[in-house]
Amino acid sequence: MTPQEVKLWNWLREEIVPTGHHFRRQVPMGRYVVDFACLKQRLVVEVDGDQHGRDDHRATDCARDAYLASLGFRVLRFSNQDVDRERRVVMDTIYAALTVTPPVSRLRRDPPSPQGEGSVPRAPESRDAREGPDT
Repeated sequence: MTPQEVKLWNWLREEIVPTGHHFRRQVPMGRYVVDFACLKQRLVVEVDGDQHGRDDHRATDCARDAYLASLGFRVLRFSNQDVDRERRVVMDTIYAALTVTPPVSRLRRDPPSPQGEGSVPRAPESRDAREGPDT
């Protein structure tokens, strides 16, 4: 773990765990290993070094975030500088994500009907109605 990850891990144990939320560190998820995860709330927290600001890493991070989202996880990313300089902002952001946003259900559900519940599908228009008035 990087020094910033160690710092954040200690903060999570000091401030978040007493509120009833449990985090794990270095959690394997598919082909990735995330820095920290609260499995119950479906929240991943990543601490990014300077390399994550480069274009090649941004694309990789986007793909990783999309994969984690497909598993139902929300991802919070903080830079090393955020952890070093903005403890309160980092911790308040994590706490808000844990308490304000409900966890995403792992159950897959069919999407709602485009017509809405209980509505009757419209009959297709006749050919004459689609063409408009005769010219």
